[in-house]
Amino acid sequence: VMRVVILISGRGSNMQALLEAEYNGAVEFCCVLSNKADAAGLQVAAAHGVPTDVLDHRAFPDRASFDTALAERIDAHRPDVVVLAGFMRVLTADFVRHYEHRLINVHPALLPAFPGLDTHARALAAGVRLHGCTVHFVTPEVDAGPIIAQAAVPVLADDTPHSLAARVLRQEHRVFPMVLRWLAQG
Repeated sequence: VMRVVILISGRGSNMQALLEAEYNGAVEFCCVLSNKADAAGLQVAAAHGVPTDVLDHRAFPDRASFDTALAERIDAHRPDVVVLAGFMRVLTADFVRHYEHRLINVHPALLPAFPGLDTHARALAAGVRLHGCTVHFVTPEVDAGPIIAQAAVPVLADDTPHSLAARVLRQEHRVFPMVLRWLAQG
């Protein structure tokens, strides 16, 4: 059984898709951890019977000390995989290296296009015809790790960042659990 810790910062819709997917007993969710005590996803995780934890990044003097404490909390669960599901913190290189080949993220764009924030508005401004999401291994360089899977959606003439985001999010909810199943199957 593959042990998984999920990190979130907000509503946790990708986390919820992961928790509600079918893995035939091959995945155990050990903990959902947030850097924000008011993250709505914590209630969702608890409702699914998954233990939750909060580590407020504002209680630490710098990024490195937060990441050290975060790794200690995560490692207490002995995870095989750590999933970033809307965890809105840039992680230090030391943290990322500690979980090398075990840290995955979903990004709302077809990487390497549109790394970082505001991907949907940037895609529309660039006039692309296809947009989508990418599940990738996390490396020290933001949104640059090896791609595991992608899903594309058409960009429609009347799209807004909001409408495009909604279509992409549906694909995130489909592709992220699929990748977790693949990892659990080796």
